Amino acid sequence: MDGVTHGDGSARPRVFVTQPVAQSALDRLAAVADLRVNPDALHVIDHATLCARVAECDILFCLLHDRIDQAVIDAAPHLRAIASMKITPSDIDVAAANARRIPVTVIPPIVTEATADIAVALLLAVARRVVEGDRLVRQGIFPGSQSSHLEGAMVTGQTLGLVGGGGRIGRAVARRAQGFAMRVLYWGPRRLPPAEEEAAGMAYVGLDALLAESDFVSLHSPLTAETFHQIGARELGLMKSTAFLINTSRGAIVDEAALARALAERRIAGAGLDVFEAEPVPTAALLALPNIVLTPHLGSAVASLREQMAHVVVDNILAILAGAPPPNCCNREILQLA
Repeated sequence: MDGVTHGDGSARPRVFVTQPVAQSALDRLAAVADLRVNPDALHVIDHATLCARVAECDILFCLLHDRIDQAVIDAAPHLRAIASMKITPSDIDVAAANARRIPVTVIPPIVTEATADIAVALLLAVARRVVEGDRLVRQGIFPGSQSSHLEGAMVTGQTLGLVGGGGRIGRAVARRAQGFAMRVLYWGPRRLPPAEEEAAGMAYVGLDALLAESDFVSLHSPLTAETFHQIGARELGLMKSTAFLINTSRGAIVDEAALARALAERRIAGAGLDVFEAEPVPTAALLALPNIVLTPHLGSAVASLREQMAHVVVDNILAILAGAPPPNCCNREILQLA
């Protein structure tokens, strides 16, 4: 592998990391490679800068929010691997990587519990108007402990509907809902066996029935051509005027323009979103609404989990540098050609 040639004649592979990750993972890489890390953890690296930085690297260590298109790949003549800290190769042009016989690696689905936590956090925050209360206190306004000004919605004992709820994260949210004595409904393209439904405390219903009966609707569908705008004006119209929508899945599951209208007209009570259609920029109409809580894709933002994720990426990179098949390669077929 081409790399940086040092005075002793040795060559070290060059690794570019698109944002800071756990130092313990970087230390492992630094022992075997020349590291370049974009130090800005507050902003997604822009496309032009990314293309310029990959031009001099052998391994690209990228994160969920990075778009690795053909232009990025073409800008990197020495690129030998794309090592991603995401579960699926979304926003990576795998076909372009295949054409260059470049392995693309991912991580296993290890974010289940953290993502379920953020779903419940958003549910509680929007129902109990936590963010609005925080803002008032910071402004020096304290309405009084029994003021009606910030009255919200009860969570305990209410009905939670999980769209795409038969998967790992949906079932993890259902387990948490048991602590709030919630009735849990779920819908998905495949129904779970009865024993699994009973163990999770979930009841299967049709999508329209779930939307009509739920006090809280939490989205857990994968983003596919079929689930794009799965929740639009029609679906929002089926929800109770007192109901809340929670999305920790993918932004494009929801038609954000339709959601903004429904919230502004109080056709639903509120929403909590951790994901957006066109990240990192939410639909502008959502930003002015008081009855929505917005977080910047925090599903896996737990320090210990992120450290574990970064080490999985390093495991993949070290395998590639050792000439071994990386453990989490999503285009393994090209390895047979190398």
